[in-house]
Amino acid sequence: MEFRAEKKFLRVSPQKARLVLDLIKGLRVEEARNTLLFTKKRVAEHIAKLLQSALDNANFLATEKGLDVEIDNLYVREAVANDGPRMKRIRPAPQGRAYRYQRRMAHVVLVLAEPGKKGAVATVVGEEEAAPAKARRRVPLLGKKKALAK
Repeated sequence: MEFRAEKKFLRVSPQKARLVLDLIKGLRVEEARNTLLFTKKRVAEHIAKLLQSALDNANFLATEKGLDVEIDNLYVREAVANDGPRMKRIRPAPQGRAYRYQRRMAHVVLVLAEPGKKGAVATVVGEEEAAPAKARRRVPLLGKKKALAK
């Protein structure tokens, strides 16, 4: 069984978030917590909260929904930081000009799982198990436009 937590629109660049996420990939939850506690990056605090949220999801499903989950046995199976929207900003430049720059945001996804058990991602809202990741892929828009044009 897998337990998922997401943090969207995090005001840090995805590259900086990936530096911290790479530290905790594959670690047990307790080791990941300790690693995040002593990491000197600003984003580590946000990822620690996200890890706690995924743990709370697992705890909720174990107690309320009656699933057989050992909370102490969980590990960080997947930790991904994807690009979010970018904020376009302007900085004053010499001689009346302006330089454009972008403030990046990240969408962070954290998945916890029990070692040796494979299964679908569990959601807190629905009682049914979600479809595997491959089945949820979107069809590229390019293919839809070609089909509509014919």
